[in-house]
Amino acid sequence: MEWLRGDPYYPMSMPVRVYVYEMPSKFTYDLLWLFRNTYRETSNITSNGSPVHRLIEQHSIDYWLWADLIAPESERLLKNVARVVKQEEADLFYVPFFTTISFFLLEKQQCKALYREALKWVTDQPAWKRSEGRDHIFPIHHPWSFKSVRRYVKNAIWLLPDMDSTGNWYKPGQVSLEKDLILPYVPNVDLCDAKCLLESESKRTTLLFFRGRLKRNAGGKIRAKIGAELTGAKDVVIEEGTAGEGGKAAAQKGMRRSIFCLSPAGDTPSSARLFDAIVSGCIPVIISDELELPFEGILDYRKMAVFISSTDAVQPGWILRYLKSISSTQIREMRRNLAEYSRHFVYSNPAQPLGPEDLVWRMMAGKLVNIKLHTRRSQRVVKESRSVCTCDCRRSNSTHSNPIN
Repeated sequence: MEWLRGDPYYPMSMPVRVYVYEMPSKFTYDLLWLFRNTYRETSNITSNGSPVHRLIEQHSIDYWLWADLIAPESERLLKNVARVVKQEEADLFYVPFFTTISFFLLEKQQCKALYREALKWVTDQPAWKRSEGRDHIFPIHHPWSFKSVRRYVKNAIWLLPDMDSTGNWYKPGQVSLEKDLILPYVPNVDLCDAKCLLESESKRTTLLFFRGRLKRNAGGKIRAKIGAELTGAKDVVIEEGTAGEGGKAAAQKGMRRSIFCLSPAGDTPSSARLFDAIVSGCIPVIISDELELPFEGILDYRKMAVFISSTDAVQPGWILRYLKSISSTQIREMRRNLAEYSRHFVYSNPAQPLGPEDLVWRMMAGKLVNIKLHTRRSQRVVKESRSVCTCDCRRSNSTHSNPIN
């Protein structure tokens, strides 16, 4: 295990071999064209007020992974994943279906019909039948994506924004850290690079910043309580968010002028705001007890973020007392770590080494042995046997407000 302790990024002696299905264009290119052709023509918003096309962009991990996998080999920079043309050579199979675009831009019944067609297309593949889907990757990054049929692909690897162990979005046993992978949202603000970080150092006069919707459902209800507690406090900015370019500019400006950025739960345990803060050089203050984080087998978030439990967060004055107790030395250290870590959350074309696309495959490499174990086991265990494994290896998550060491 010396190699693992010596390199935090999971060094790989061999690349993960991925077969990318060539699905009919109605599942891939047609949906991309639909997104592009309607981007400027619609101002549709979801029931909770989010602009549809911006929401799709936040969850567009399916586009970024696919774009890298299908790019000409001469243009690719990642060495930890290789696309293979023969199925028998593959470790994993990637399903390039744009589940989020179809959910938001198609009529409800049209979307459900397309989901059923995609399901049939994939589950009819010989490779799926051999493994019962255990080595297949489905990008299901929005909690509503593929919801009507995903119970039929529960053995597959799901690319998710979080686990949501409350049961509001995923049924018990559908998702687990053992089987699935958490990916970061696509940031809504621009990266504050080394030059930007240096220039913004003296401008960070706001202690704590938040701009977003204060009324949310499920675990996000805590936002209203925190907002009421912090509004009007000295050196604190709490603003209701607005959509469009104006809202983006205001959020970016506010984050680049702040030391800490509040990142409470939204409708789900995760929020895109966390990744906006990271790429803005603003230390995230995470208040989301059920949150699971991207690439946590590789990245130690305690080095660049503050974690506060919901119980502590709603106590009068607790958040500000805690933040003010953090020394300037600790703040400088977390900022340095943010500058180093930010590259892990910026999707790009071509995909960059140690970018989020690269960390996906480094994390996937750690799952391969277990995938092969369950696949081979399922192929030889008698179906009526009591030995058929139905275990759920997910552990519950808890957040404690521990002093920063």
